[in-house]
Amino acid sequence: MNLLEYEAKLILKRHNIPTPNGSVVRRDSAAPTVPVVLKSQVPTGGRGKLGGIRIVTDQDEVISETISLLSHTIKDFTPQVILAEELLNIKKEFYLSILINRSEAKIQLVAHPQGGVEVEDNDTESFLTIDLDDTSPLVAGEQLAELYDLPEQTFALQDLVKNLLDCFVKNDATLIEINPLVLTAEDTLTAGDCKMTLDTAAAFRHPEWEFEEKSVETNFVSLDSEGTVATIANGAGLAMATVDAVADAGMRPANFLDIGGGANSDSVLAAFRRIMEYPKVQAIVINIFAGITRCDEVSKAIIIAQQQLPNLPPLYIRLAGTNYDEAKIILDEAGISLLPTLRQCLESAKQEVRHG
Repeated sequence: MNLLEYEAKLILKRHNIPTPNGSVVRRDSAAPTVPVVLKSQVPTGGRGKLGGIRIVTDQDEVISETISLLSHTIKDFTPQVILAEELLNIKKEFYLSILINRSEAKIQLVAHPQGGVEVEDNDTESFLTIDLDDTSPLVAGEQLAELYDLPEQTFALQDLVKNLLDCFVKNDATLIEINPLVLTAEDTLTAGDCKMTLDTAAAFRHPEWEFEEKSVETNFVSLDSEGTVATIANGAGLAMATVDAVADAGMRPANFLDIGGGANSDSVLAAFRRIMEYPKVQAIVINIFAGITRCDEVSKAIIIAQQQLPNLPPLYIRLAGTNYDEAKIILDEAGISLLPTLRQCLESAKQEVRHG
């Protein structure tokens, strides 16, 4: 689950990690005071280069710039909110992240003395990698101070690493990326931007999780605006296999959609609404192998979608796993059929696409 920047920064603040002063702005919010940085809140990178971040110094322009950003689509995402932050007086920018190295089963800190939008241009060998399973936050902070050439910030960097690791573990994160980590002209360190990914499979441990963007939004990829078959699946591997199967059957997949491991009725219904934006979709193939995701939640969303979306294309549904029996009862009562295999879903969908 990829968080929006403002959501990630709220979590950072709870763990005493410095962030710029800011507020969330919606269409009906009061205009923030200039000078201000307006940041589009979309779950994707590259906002700066695509017009999603704007500095405003004229109070008369704040409202128009905010409305403009709220209507500005970036990589198929249109923001619902804007983050308005203080304009920092930047002295230096660094890169800092903490992640799980799955191949080595370790939590690692990765850093570079040059941060910002061009960080990916740096050579891989020039990044510092520290295994936090083997290195204490105090030692890691000292190494960062040396890498950044900030000996006077050693204590601050030690605290930062300690708090960042605490934040990472307690929130079941798989990635926290601070880019840039800003040193201001006042010699304070603050998280200028933050990307945070949480483990969806750990949602049962976090009843407090209530984020702006559901996992369906962060795992929806447009493949073909002229596509004839839309897909809904859970798990990236199953979702990719479903898309490939649609193509192998001679049809044009419109999208890739992984609804994730913690999908519920709301997030599945949101998926249907996204799919309805494709003008030539004639069939929707639903392929769910439920674990944390529950078949009965998916079935409820299917029924709501048919009630609320009168032009919903025909559905070809294969469900298996958690609460399948309950889901079948729900769908049977609504007169909605299940198919036992993905192959049969595709064969039936092909008839619809061919003759629709």
